[in-house]
Amino acid sequence: MEFYLPIVWVVLIAAAVGLYVILDGFDLGIGILFPFTKKEEERDTMINTIAPFWDGNETWLILGGGGLWVAFPAAYSIIMPANYLPVIIMLLALIFRGVSFEFRGVAKPKHGAWDIAFTAGSTIAAFAQGVILGSLIQGITVVDRKFAGGAFDWLTPFSLMCGVGLVLGYALLGATWLIARTEGDIEARARRHARMLMLGVLVFVGVVSLWTPLGFERIQERWFSTPGIYYLWILPAVTLLVAFGAWRWIESGAVAKPFFATIALFLLCFIGLAISTFPYLVPPSLTIWDAAAVPDSQIFSLIGVLLMLPIILGYTVFVYWTFLRHGKVVVGGEGYH
Repeated sequence: MEFYLPIVWVVLIAAAVGLYVILDGFDLGIGILFPFTKKEEERDTMINTIAPFWDGNETWLILGGGGLWVAFPAAYSIIMPANYLPVIIMLLALIFRGVSFEFRGVAKPKHGAWDIAFTAGSTIAAFAQGVILGSLIQGITVVDRKFAGGAFDWLTPFSLMCGVGLVLGYALLGATWLIARTEGDIEARARRHARMLMLGVLVFVGVVSLWTPLGFERIQERWFSTPGIYYLWILPAVTLLVAFGAWRWIESGAVAKPFFATIALFLLCFIGLAISTFPYLVPPSLTIWDAAAVPDSQIFSLIGVLLMLPIILGYTVFVYWTFLRHGKVVVGGEGYH
């Protein structure tokens, strides 16, 4: 029980984080792409493509953070102090973004400031998430199971690069979402953006793939020592094939395939990060078993999650099915408010 419960919780938290990155990633990407659209009716159409989903998508962030707190309190007590500033910035940006999403509709025609707030909140939240990810990959200073670093240990060239990379990745998700959900000038512009963003994302993926094994010995041992080196090369090879397929589908005029290919890219990168860090939850000090709560606490919380998770999944599937089955969102169609 003590061995398997932390694994179950890690899988649940990883699934929640993965769903958040994919589902909230494309609507954050819409906000990042907002400044590249000047026509008001086209901006309204972009908003309408995500209006039914955006607030529900953030449910998975709560599940991921809450799951870390209840199942791995030792990890939570280290990760949070190590990243207080980027976490607070991320949460404030998400709140600011949510307020601007609602207020831009009721403030028309004087809503320019809310458009700026929507873009700023989306971009800053994405950047902060990338910085937090980078700080976890590079490692956290731990002494006696407590955070022993400084308030700005997260502020490194590697974490900042991860922040920029995630902004580009979310923008790519947003562009491919617009390809699938809009038509006309918006779709054509989204295809142009997707091509440029795909190149940028691949550059950042390549840099991270080289930086992590060269800069962190524990990751180098995982990827380049035997027997791992004999089969882990499959992951970057599949990633390149998926990226090539996404590029071809963007160029050929495919509708939904570029979006799903981009999701596959994110999942492959997520798997790569898991391979690099597992079984550490706080690299390079605490494994998932070191950081786990007592089994009784894990079981009690797991019962609640297993009761609520089907409801959340059912609601999410129902909402997406209800609004996606009617086809693309047209310019000048019915608005959010």
